[in-house]
Amino acid sequence: MRWEYTMKRFAAVGLTALLTIAVVCGAEKPKAGPVNRLSKELSPYLRQHAHNPVDWHPWGAEAFAKAQKEKKLIFLSIGYSSCHWCHVMERESFANPEVAKILNASFVCIKVDREERPDVDEIYMTALQVLRQRGGWPLSMFLMPDGKPIIGGTYWPPDDRMIEGETVRGFKSILKIMIDLHKDKYDDLAKQAESVAKHTQQQLSESDRGRAIVRIDREIIDDGVKTLLAEFDPLHGGFGRSASGFRGTKFPMPSYLELLLAAARTGKNADVTKALTVTLTKMAHGGIFDQLGGGFHRYSTERTWTVPHFEKMLYDNAQLVEAYSAAYKLDPQPLYEQSVRETLGFIAREMTAPGGGFYSALDADSEGEEGRFYVWTAQDLAAAKLSADERELLDKRCGTNGEPNFEGKYHILKVNRPLDALAADEKTPLAQLADRWSKLQAKLLAARERKERPFLDTKILAAWNGQMIAGYAKAGRVFRDESYLAAARKAADFVLKNMQTKEGRLMRVYFAESGKTGEARLNAYLDDYAFVVHGLLNLHDATKEPRWLDDAKRLTDLMIDLHWDKERGGFFYTSHDHEKLFARSKDQYDGAQPSANSMAARNLVRLSEKIANAKYAPLAQKQLETFAGTLKGAPTSLAMMLVGMSDWLELTSSPQQPGLPKLPGGGGAKKSDSVVKVAVKASAVDAANKQTLTVSLEVEKDWHIYANPVENEMQESAQTEVRIAGKGGPKALKFEYPPGKKVEDKLVGSYRTYEGTVEIKVQIERAPGDKESVEVSVRLLACNDKTKVCLLPATVKLSVP
Repeated sequence: MRWEYTMKRFAAVGLTALLTIAVVCGAEKPKAGPVNRLSKELSPYLRQHAHNPVDWHPWGAEAFAKAQKEKKLIFLSIGYSSCHWCHVMERESFANPEVAKILNASFVCIKVDREERPDVDEIYMTALQVLRQRGGWPLSMFLMPDGKPIIGGTYWPPDDRMIEGETVRGFKSILKIMIDLHKDKYDDLAKQAESVAKHTQQQLSESDRGRAIVRIDREIIDDGVKTLLAEFDPLHGGFGRSASGFRGTKFPMPSYLELLLAAARTGKNADVTKALTVTLTKMAHGGIFDQLGGGFHRYSTERTWTVPHFEKMLYDNAQLVEAYSAAYKLDPQPLYEQSVRETLGFIAREMTAPGGGFYSALDADSEGEEGRFYVWTAQDLAAAKLSADERELLDKRCGTNGEPNFEGKYHILKVNRPLDALAADEKTPLAQLADRWSKLQAKLLAARERKERPFLDTKILAAWNGQMIAGYAKAGRVFRDESYLAAARKAADFVLKNMQTKEGRLMRVYFAESGKTGEARLNAYLDDYAFVVHGLLNLHDATKEPRWLDDAKRLTDLMIDLHWDKERGGFFYTSHDHEKLFARSKDQYDGAQPSANSMAARNLVRLSEKIANAKYAPLAQKQLETFAGTLKGAPTSLAMMLVGMSDWLELTSSPQQPGLPKLPGGGGAKKSDSVVKVAVKASAVDAANKQTLTVSLEVEKDWHIYANPVENEMQESAQTEVRIAGKGGPKALKFEYPPGKKVEDKLVGSYRTYEGTVEIKVQIERAPGDKESVEVSVRLLACNDKTKVCLLPATVKLSVP
């Protein structure tokens, strides 16, 4: 049996549809009564499940030994403390005696905190994506007794439901299917698990297949900046898909901001300045920013930054403090400083442990609802007992006299009218109005504190503390605030004192209960070393105190010894002596946080500048060379590494030219336009100023390029794309791409390609009297199925009269 068999069975139960169900309910506080094994764990997330009737095991040898002895499948559930849908599934299923009875009888159940064990999370999330399921948390996965993944999904409701006239199977039905398959088709499940594990391993090492090393030069960085600017939302800031109207979730993406800041430092660019200014301003004025207590929520659920997902993560706020501080240094906007100061006020008040370390996260839920702590009803505002003047100011600044902006009954506070504009309207001194707002802010914050507070995850993670140390140090340096530097020093001392072994190795996580001595656990991962070193280097920049540079150097040397891939370059996420899982990854994608490999590259460049020895510069160059092919093809996937490359090019006197790898048939690394000839012809401009451009592509035998649309989400970044520009401002009215050839692939699913001769027609409209040339650019990626080689992506630029 291939995995397609089980995928068909799971398609029948509607996993994709299940992901669209919206249920409003929140986390419950642990109830009194019997406890399971998780009561002995230190992770707050695991302990949230300690009173479940499910016989949970923490990740470890005991659970796998039991599964092998009893010949049971494993049910793995991965989540984190501030995950809304994790709470929903816990409340609906894991606290449900009927569901627990099924799980306990037929499965060995393992619960994992993804923030404590990111290595486990990444491997099984990759397996889920290999199975063509959308990722998310809770991650729900069925495993063989040896840990190899069979099939999985995310949130499942407990019972079958009707959605759009179709029955969607719930968790109990899915468990029944797996029990039946285990009983009747165990050997087939084992074969499928082997296949999924193999493809997961391939996916995790994908960057090493068909990867071409390219020149490290400014063009790669410029392409990354251009790609970001093409994704920029000019109306509300942030980044997304313009073709879809920027619909869907919108993350702050600090790595993107850092790349734009690097571009702004190296040269003036009005488009870069606009993208930074609009994004930073709109976020600070939006509902994603806590207008009363400071700090940023995790992401916006829509385009305008109004309605956030209300959890607050340490790593988001750490990175945004650093970004807003850097932006202020380039462009001293008062709003940027205000955002930094209010965010650090929140961190000091709510996220700082007595010893100086920083807690991980604040939940989104309270009172059984997501965001209830942060939103306001008319009754909430009345209970705050505002004076008439205070309510008028709140209404004018935040629009609370209008219709509710959340779920038809709640107000999320956002800035509709900035204070300087209000001061001009009212002909009031800005300082006076700011003082009034500050007092109103404090009064509303005090009223909010009377509500039930969201759950606080008090575990202290080395990586995230490194990011917050970096943020405090950057802010202290930019704003010359000694209190910020003191907080950074105290946190760095905490990590170095409490989160290292006697041999000096970092530990991943520190747990402390009130009145008890804390405990550090788990060997650190690559991101722990990379982010702590980043924080120490920022502290050294700000204070010039040698001890921070000494510790940064020592931890970097350890990171190299424990994580460096001597054969292919780059750093493994886990150390060489880490627990052996069925796959091993290299963290190499900059999402909400930069990848550990990106930050390691940037650290090596900075150490090359600070320390005059022969060690760090060659490693910095090798690290950038290792990922240069990925940077060339998909620059924004490693935006922070582009920042490191920009620093490297400033540091070195000339662009680096690494040796090029050999391709089948001889020769060095090539770009895709070496096997694709591109030409363009233009018709005459008609009386309506319309013109048709015909773009011809000749693809060499045995090669293909990707169609548009490619009809596969995983391949979208590779699809052929034509763009039009010109001094005369031509407008593209219509693109006519041929449908292409449909290809079926067991790993990624079906997609479409172009082979041989391809014609793409573009209808454009020109301004009256426009006689300027039209610039046509064609982006393409060529691959060869016989030799299993993909060339470097290419953008061919032509012009026609």
